[in-house]
Amino acid sequence: MPELKDRLRADLTTAMKGRDELRTATLRMVLSAVTAEEVSGKEARELSDEEVQAVLRREAKKRREAADAFAGAGRTDQAEREKAEEGVLATYLPAQLEDADLTALVADVITTTGAAGMKDMGKVMGAVQGRVAGRADGGRVAAEVRRQLG
Repeated sequence: MPELKDRLRADLTTAMKGRDELRTATLRMVLSAVTAEEVSGKEARELSDEEVQAVLRREAKKRREAADAFAGAGRTDQAEREKAEEGVLATYLPAQLEDADLTALVADVITTTGAAGMKDMGKVMGAVQGRVAGRADGGRVAAEVRRQLG
């Protein structure tokens, strides 16, 4: 059984015992999403740690987008809740790249691939995403690639 999924379950039990409502609800939600992913498709299967991390990244992104939407609609209480849930999920994900590190990585890939202009954005994005490996949001990566190629 994947270690990350075991850790999520153990942390859920701890949060329930400690009556931490936010953490309990967030971990239940993500474990539910993991289970849904496991049973989707033609046959049920156990997710690897990388696949569980992908589910965590997807759920964190949903929380970030929901927080932005709620903040835009003036629902600050709900936006704060979504941000707090994203914070809980972030503890299970690898640390995000700093802007300077991302800039250097993109510059290195552009040099390595010989990209010249926006027509090569797909080639650069593919190479950068492989090296970033979930440590930076795709939107951030795309914005930096656009900035450097543009």
